[in-house]
Amino acid sequence: METLTPGHRSAAQIAIDQRLESLLAELTLEEKVRLLTGRDFWTTWPMEKIGLRRILVSDGPSGVRGEVWDEREPSMNFPSAAAISSTWDPAIADRLGAASAVEARRKGVDVVLGPTINLHRSPLGGRHFEAFSEDPVLTAELAAAYVAGVQRNGVGATPKHYVANDSETDRFTVDVLVDERPLRELYLLAFEKAIVESRAWLVMSAYNSINGATATENDLLETPLNSEWGFDGVVISDWTAVRSINSASASQDLVMPGPDGPWGAELVLAVKCGQVPEAAVDRKVLRILQLAARVGALEGFDPVQAEPIDREDPLAFAREASAAGTVMVKNDGVLPLDPASVGKIAVIGHNALQARTQGGGSATVLPEKIVTPLDGIRAAFGKENVRYNVGAVVQEGVAELPLEQLTNPVTGGPGLRVRFFASTDEELFAEDRRSTALVWFGGDAPIAESSMVQLHTLYTPGETGTIHLGFATAGHGRIFVDGQLRHEATIVPFGTDLGAAFLAPPSETIPVQVTAGKPIDVRIELDIANRTAALSNALSVTIGTEADNSDPEALIIEAAKAALEADVAVVVVGTNSRVESEGFDRTSLDLPGFQDRLVHAVAAVNPRTVVIVNSGSPVLMPWRHEVAATLIGYFGGQEFGNALADILTGQAEPGGRLPTTWPATQADVPVINTTPNANGKLRYDEGIHIGYRAWLKTGAEPAYEFGHGLGYTSWTLDTVDVPATTAPGAVVPLELTLSNTGNRPGKQVVQVYAERPGSAVDRPARWLVASAPVWAEPGETITAVINIPTRLLAYWDNGWTYEPGAYRLRIGTSVSELPLSVDLALEG
Repeated sequence: METLTPGHRSAAQIAIDQRLESLLAELTLEEKVRLLTGRDFWTTWPMEKIGLRRILVSDGPSGVRGEVWDEREPSMNFPSAAAISSTWDPAIADRLGAASAVEARRKGVDVVLGPTINLHRSPLGGRHFEAFSEDPVLTAELAAAYVAGVQRNGVGATPKHYVANDSETDRFTVDVLVDERPLRELYLLAFEKAIVESRAWLVMSAYNSINGATATENDLLETPLNSEWGFDGVVISDWTAVRSINSASASQDLVMPGPDGPWGAELVLAVKCGQVPEAAVDRKVLRILQLAARVGALEGFDPVQAEPIDREDPLAFAREASAAGTVMVKNDGVLPLDPASVGKIAVIGHNALQARTQGGGSATVLPEKIVTPLDGIRAAFGKENVRYNVGAVVQEGVAELPLEQLTNPVTGGPGLRVRFFASTDEELFAEDRRSTALVWFGGDAPIAESSMVQLHTLYTPGETGTIHLGFATAGHGRIFVDGQLRHEATIVPFGTDLGAAFLAPPSETIPVQVTAGKPIDVRIELDIANRTAALSNALSVTIGTEADNSDPEALIIEAAKAALEADVAVVVVGTNSRVESEGFDRTSLDLPGFQDRLVHAVAAVNPRTVVIVNSGSPVLMPWRHEVAATLIGYFGGQEFGNALADILTGQAEPGGRLPTTWPATQADVPVINTTPNANGKLRYDEGIHIGYRAWLKTGAEPAYEFGHGLGYTSWTLDTVDVPATTAPGAVVPLELTLSNTGNRPGKQVVQVYAERPGSAVDRPARWLVASAPVWAEPGETITAVINIPTRLLAYWDNGWTYEPGAYRLRIGTSVSELPLSVDLALEG
């Protein structure tokens, strides 16, 4: 099937539409309404009589989990969106989309629920790891590229969450109050290109309200989405975001999840009573049928692409993308390191051993293998040259037990046996698993019919001493060690967000004395009867060990001693799932635990200290002037450790530039509030001034500005040329020459900002209008042509309004490093 430009239908598309309408005519009202609510958590209803199979959707965008949450069916874990956006490279985003579509088809998935296009309005936003940037233009470029890559391989992409869903606090009920101008120039602009140019097949409506109307009932679903941008796809709801029959009269098409929901029989009645026109139902059904035709779920229609045509090695891509998105914000010359001459390396930090390769929440995937920073550094420099110390405990709760230390007591192979029991002690179901971090969300396990689940394994410790063994879940459970009941407890989740409580529950642990190489019998029993109705057929549990944090000062002293004895100290700091995850915002930008004290202590004894930041969004770095180098690696995907090793050794360029401002102190952040007032309102009082725009307006100095990043070579920006004048709506070619003046190949990201001094309306001091990554060999001078849409010079005033006159274009390598400038006159 073809994709059309807005407002135009070819003869072929008209013929397709007519065939879809003939199928629609075969359906009763009740059948049509059934198609508008999901069949279950992840699929839509099939309709055999018209040749319609189910459509399977799956969470993204940093991987594709598939229909079940099961380590036996692993998924690729690509770098998070924050890491991808740091590449400033639409080609990388496109390749991520294509790779995600390959993963989707491997798992039978028709639709990927991504990308996340919401903006980094406040650095406290808990889900920013999943979104691209604080800037709408950079976000739009990368999102459009991702969508194009997914759909070129025949899978639907779903830009989300439409719109102004930029924080997590009270996310189901918050009413975002935002003026029309920032709504158009920032929050909608971020979505526009993915719809107008990449022609996304779906859009996900958000939980929040915008200016008094919930997203699923909001006029924004029609204007600008349909009426101005020509969207012809399906508006799918965020899960449970549709709450009333009123949304059926809006341009909301599909309610998820199913089979229950607010439409169903009530919508049938509303149509029969004249409350909702049947034509509104028909339009929704036709859009779902067209989606089915595009993805190959409707007999008699050729899909856009039956099999992915754009494939590459996913592990190699994940490694390359992670390095390309890693930002080196400081380097006094210590990097890169030569493995042949560096000597001993002290690797320090909890996140070096238990790295966060992805954020928490619905986007979680289960990779087959994760390469941690410690793994990557040992492989690159030799295990015998690397000494590890935890330094400071970061990860809260239990971490799953390593598979290689588990023996299934029934099969004798690696893993554990899980058994589900009825209230009569009858075994209903059993399965052999390969992980002690388990989530049942779909699949065959009879959770709703069971009263107790038992998890049983033989665990062989690697070291002698005391471990803190336990489990994390919501509810009542018991720990048995070598057949003896050692502990019994009821675990109450934190907070009120059901999803966050389900996926990141608290832990209960007990001290257990173990001997290296001597197995212990571990059995956990969980009572699962009478659970919350919303989670009656879902279960989350982790069996594992918790790090010993009884003497944090001793951990720092031991780490500093190791650093003192090493040639180089590599400290990996970062966040944990209690700090950054779906369902809640952060309360502080500080690193959790004693990590700042740890870095101060290590840097004080080793001047060659390199810090790697493993967080999804900005953290404070009060030690930044004390260390030799700092790399921001974000949540770098399953090849994170190898990518870091490539950068540390110079095998790869640290290719990233900051897509979001990193503050020096929390007090300096100009836009920070994410908490609604007592009436549930969250006012975007800052208007068009978010991110670097707000920093420029206040004059505060961040730690590292938007667009900043260093490489392993040096550059000069030489000359720039643009036409003297241009017309509204035109695209202006800017020609730039620049030179790699260093002694190795490298990457630079050229950034173009506009300024309009003396404007008749409020404007940012400067704003991004274009960017491009470029590469050059040592000593090479290259010419880059960067296209600037003059639409980005316009402002919104009941329409896009062009202010004629002179604009100053400033060209450089960050929002504050802009050595070149040129004037452009916009005609009246």
